[in-house]
Amino acid sequence: MSSTVEPTGVMVVNRFIEPDADAAEFRESARAALAALADRPGFVRGRFAGSLDEPDCLTLVTEWESVGAYRRALSAYDVKMFATPLLARARPEPSAFEVLLSAEGGVIAEHDSDRAPGIGHRDGEPGDPAAR
Repeated sequence: MSSTVEPTGVMVVNRFIEPDADAAEFRESARAALAALADRPGFVRGRFAGSLDEPDCLTLVTEWESVGAYRRALSAYDVKMFATPLLARARPEPSAFEVLLSAEGGVIAEHDSDRAPGIGHRDGEPGDPAAR
């Protein structure tokens, strides 16, 4: 079953490589960051997780109502104090993703993109107006 629902949300995936020796300190930093982010308007949920395959690989995943809510959260004082130092340790790779499909209760929902046509697409890729 498929349906179109409310505007797209944003999923933010920050990945970290941290040696086991720093696990307790890093987990406390993640707890403080998650608490600061969770206190911001538009925050939906967040999780801090460790890889089952690589003990040094950790991730902080947060979900937001919108890209605007996420970006506004990053400018909050508590987020700058407690989350930004942790996020600065993340791997240098894309981390914010627009939700295009979701599944809840057995229902697959499509979400329209908030991006203007052609924004964020490479020339000739689907979504590029010149490729249509």
